Amino acid sequence: MLTSSLTLLLFGCLTGVLTVLFGFGGGFVTVPVLYAYLTLTAPSGADAMHVAVATSAAVMAVNALVAAVGQWRQGRLHRDYLWPLAGWIALGAAAGSFGTTLLGGTELRLLFAVYLLVTIADSVLRKGFLTVGAEQRPRPLGRATTTFGGTGIGLVAAGLGVGGSVMTVPLLRRRGLPMVEATAMANPLSVPVAVAGSLVYAFAPGAPAHLGQAGQLGYVDLTAGCALLLGSLPTIALVRRVTGRVPDRVHSIAYVTLLVVVLLVMAATGA
Repeated sequence: MLTSSLTLLLFGCLTGVLTVLFGFGGGFVTVPVLYAYLTLTAPSGADAMHVAVATSAAVMAVNALVAAVGQWRQGRLHRDYLWPLAGWIALGAAAGSFGTTLLGGTELRLLFAVYLLVTIADSVLRKGFLTVGAEQRPRPLGRATTTFGGTGIGLVAAGLGVGGSVMTVPLLRRRGLPMVEATAMANPLSVPVAVAGSLVYAFAPGAPAHLGQAGQLGYVDLTAGCALLLGSLPTIALVRRVTGRVPDRVHSIAYVTLLVVVLLVMAATGA
């Protein structure tokens, strides 16, 4: 049990790094890690993936909010790109979270992998993500993009417990924003996804009765979540001091590389 807790603590530190540098909030790391942790410590069949997604959303809510406050203090957030996009994301997140509780664990894992694959391909094959020309000026979001794009981001991100970064960062990147600003704004845009998802998972009427044990709220594993946060929150405070020093091209390549690594790990472990 001690080894498992230390493992979660270490991965919590990693999620702190990813939250600040890439706006992930940790979802791409915590979902596979929590799934493996749950199947080893308390096998629960198909419920393990639901608990992993739900707990990831709860951890993300805290990580993203703390990181967003830090990014705001550093002047990297722009209101025009945050609202009303955040409102539409929250609406989609509520629907996406509820829909996930109706899916089986196998379907959820498959959707998670497909989501990663599509994002990687889109970032590499379409122009405008890996490199943004120095002469290119940021462009505003259109009404259709804000409404339908925001709802879609919420649906997918909350449904898979991964936050909105993997969709909001490419979206803002293709509007001409540098990586440091696109990833910074992914944090506040992940907050409505994580909060809406956490509430739905915590009070989901379809949660099996045995999940109501001590240390668990609905599908959310409070013990595992606290272990991850003990590692992530101090790391966020440290890493945000060095953001902005990474070259834009290196930052964007590292973003895509990380997604590839997570996809490979999921394929190798069956998570």
